[in-house]
Formats: sequence, structure tokens, C-alpha cells
Amino acid sequence: MLTLPHRFHGHGSLRYVYKNGTAFRSRVVTIKVSKNPHRQHSRFAVVISKKVLKSAVGRNRIRRRVYEVVRLELPKITAPHDVAIMIFSSEAMTMPHDELRSIIIGLFTDAGLYNPPS
Repeated sequence: MLTLPHRFHGHGSLRYVYKNGTAFRSRVVTIKVSKNPHRQHSRFAVVISKKVLKSAVGRNRIRRRVYEVVRLELPKITAPHDVAIMIFSSEAMTMPHDELRSIIIGLFTDAGLYNPPS
């Protein structure tokens, strides 16, 4: 699980990222990224609709899997960003961890969240 400074909650924060963020899409996951110079840490939220998966247990399982990928990638991420990760398929629950991780890393790379290679 991510530590508290790296998570954000509340509709106000999400609304800002939805409105002003840049979207990057894959077939299972979409991320919206917005720079936030007022923060010291990047913040992440995982959003899964009830339309995707009715069971709260299943939604929470997907959320934990995605937060674990983010936790492992966090040291590589530069500059404070607000990132909303939206899951649009229940496939994310049964997908192998490596495949889910590669999708998320690909989206983070497309969004420019990583340090440029030196």
C-alpha cells in the first residue's frame, strides 16, 4: 500500500485531475496526469467503477494490485504529479502481475513521469 503522502482522496482533487489532466490510454487502464508544483510528493488514486465489477471485494483486489505496482515504481518518478488511474475492465483482476505492471509502466513512460535516461 502507498503511504499517505502519496495517496489522494476526495472529489475535489479528482475533479481537478479529470478536468485539467492529460489522458493516456490502454485497453484496460487509463491514466490522467496533472503536474502539481504545490506538493512535494506525487499523489495517486485508483478509480474503479461499479459498472466494471459489482463486487467491492473484487474492486479492492484490483486497487491493491495497482497500488503495489505504483509503490514499486515510485522511486523512479520525477516531479510532483497528481495521477488518477482508472480501470475500465474486470480483466485487471485475473491478468498476470507482470502484464498489468508492463501496461502501467508503459502509460507512465508515455506520460513522461520517469527521469529521462542519462
